[in-house]
Amino acid sequence: MLGYRRLSCVLALLVMPALAWADINAGFYKSYQRLLTDYVVEQAMPGDGLVSAFDYRSALADNGLQKSLMDQQAKLQGFDPDALNGREESVAFWINAYNFFMVAQILTERPDGELVSSVWDYGGRVNPFVDSVFERKSFVIGGRAYSLNEIEKEILLGDDYADKGWKDARVHFAVNCASVGCPPLRDTLYTAENLEDMLTENTRRAFSTERHLRVQGEALYVTELFKWYEEDFMEASGSEIAFIQEWADPVVANRVTGTEIIKFIDYDWTLNSPANFSELR
Repeated sequence: MLGYRRLSCVLALLVMPALAWADINAGFYKSYQRLLTDYVVEQAMPGDGLVSAFDYRSALADNGLQKSLMDQQAKLQGFDPDALNGREESVAFWINAYNFFMVAQILTERPDGELVSSVWDYGGRVNPFVDSVFERKSFVIGGRAYSLNEIEKEILLGDDYADKGWKDARVHFAVNCASVGCPPLRDTLYTAENLEDMLTENTRRAFSTERHLRVQGEALYVTELFKWYEEDFMEASGSEIAFIQEWADPVVANRVTGTEIIKFIDYDWTLNSPANFSELR
């Protein structure tokens, strides 16, 4: 019996570190994953580009929607971000949080019961006297209210992550602002295990999608993300073109090499519902 107890203690000591360092994302975001699985529509494009939409109308007809949203919000409200372990788990957690909060925002705040046509309908550009959805501190994690801008710019792309070596400009192609012009929302969660592959794939596929990048003669047309977040791309690779060449498909990278001027593609802020994508009609 004594030997059995000693063996049990040894096994427990061996298992505990594995449990302590296990990635929390898949289990923690289970309710959100159900929404992604059921309502994200992905469409591969020529050259392995990608567009995706969220089917908000079908989600609103789901009898289990409110429970899924409330369960996920409750988990976030009770979670201490200090419990996150390491770069992969932490970056994945905050990307998932941003994307979930955006989806939940669209589904729950519907003026006169209707879906907004654009995130700017909530305020900001259209109504400068009301905070934009990105500035509102109404998304609660661990008892603290965050804004979407805080999550993206002060955590994922902030100084603390930069000091740790965790800042990654590819995050711009992972967080989704519920607009047609955004890089695609994916139908799977980010996890510690898939983070690197997902960041790489999302960035590569965005650069293979004409909504985000195209070459016309000597002109390189790119998403306005490169105008708004130029410093992040410069910091990461030295220049916008160098960043694209580093992460794009080799065929695209080669085409970009011959360009001499950068122009920006007008960002389409229309809600990312399937009807607003010509590729999905």
